[in-house]
Amino acid sequence: MATADTPRGVSSGSVALLSTAYGLTIANLYYCQPLIPEISRSFGPDAAGHLIAVGQLGYALALVFVVPLGDLLPRRPLVIVLLCADVAALAVTAAAPTPGILLAAGVLIGLTSAAVVNILIPYATTLAAPSERGRAVGTMLTGGLAGILLSRVIGGLVAQAAGWRAPFAGAAIVTAVLALILARVMAPGPPELALPYGAQLRATFRLAMTHRVLQRRAFIGACSFAGFGVFWSTVALRLAQPPYGYGPAQIGLLALAGIAGACAARLIGRAADRGDALRLTRTALMLGACSFAALWAGGRHLAWLLIGLVAMDTALHAVHLLNMSAVYGIDEARARLASVYMTTYTLGGVAGAAAGPIAYSYGGWTATCLLGAVLLTTALVTTIARTDGP
Repeated sequence: MATADTPRGVSSGSVALLSTAYGLTIANLYYCQPLIPEISRSFGPDAAGHLIAVGQLGYALALVFVVPLGDLLPRRPLVIVLLCADVAALAVTAAAPTPGILLAAGVLIGLTSAAVVNILIPYATTLAAPSERGRAVGTMLTGGLAGILLSRVIGGLVAQAAGWRAPFAGAAIVTAVLALILARVMAPGPPELALPYGAQLRATFRLAMTHRVLQRRAFIGACSFAGFGVFWSTVALRLAQPPYGYGPAQIGLLALAGIAGACAARLIGRAADRGDALRLTRTALMLGACSFAALWAGGRHLAWLLIGLVAMDTALHAVHLLNMSAVYGIDEARARLASVYMTTYTLGGVAGAAAGPIAYSYGGWTATCLLGAVLLTTALVTTIARTDGP
């Protein structure tokens, strides 16, 4: 594999391997989503309902305090240490005896998984020429999206057969193997910047406060991921009730309907390289807002639920890819950019995952879908009201 200093000539195999690592790591955050009804039976609805949100909170903490280290430290040892910590957190989750330990381990899973994937993405962009950056990001996100979708399916199937703890135990083993593989194949490149950690944090903060394109794209990402969080934090609750009455395996299999989003990611990345990012972003956000109308009808009709899920996943993944492609072209300090964008993006997900069950408890499925549509519409208005930049 080329070193981090090599700006071109990246092999498709190198990016494919990093994309696989991205998918396997990000999956650790999503195994729990179809398991919420099962975990509720062990620890009560509060602990189960908060597990998704605390994972996203750990994700946000990593983006602020750990991801900036990706510019300052050699990436290979940093990634390996983080993966080992992820293994430990997954093992603790699988054996958690109390709700407090479960939630604490959930924070650590979010923190370590987030740090790894958000170090791998800018690492992949350093291996690509500028004209291929969108394609490289698209390949990485295809792996990530596949990991997210398949983690729900695998988590549901394994939990149906062996209980909700089994998916986390299996994930710990897979992550340990991944750490061994990356230790052998990642290039031992030097850090990209020679800054003290405090100076890196201050520079990251200045970047967040001064760059309008970054601010706008981060806000759009936060709104879109909040809509995603609203849906996935409540859909298992809806599907466990009549007229569906689904178990974890059936809920997990539903995620396969969103595979269109993963398939579309590489095509959208290529379109972004041709300079169509703003138009594509608006189109994707309109699709996302409309998808919640289909999801609302899907509260009682499976066909509409599947249509809405495909549309929502495609739209939200497209927006994320387009945002990242634009953001990573702003500056060479890509870990800073990742920290600002992904922190804002993830906090949107935290807010959505927390707000979804509240909306559902007060207004049912109708309130949930209305909230999701409002969030996507807000992001769309932001793109129309822009005055400069992509």
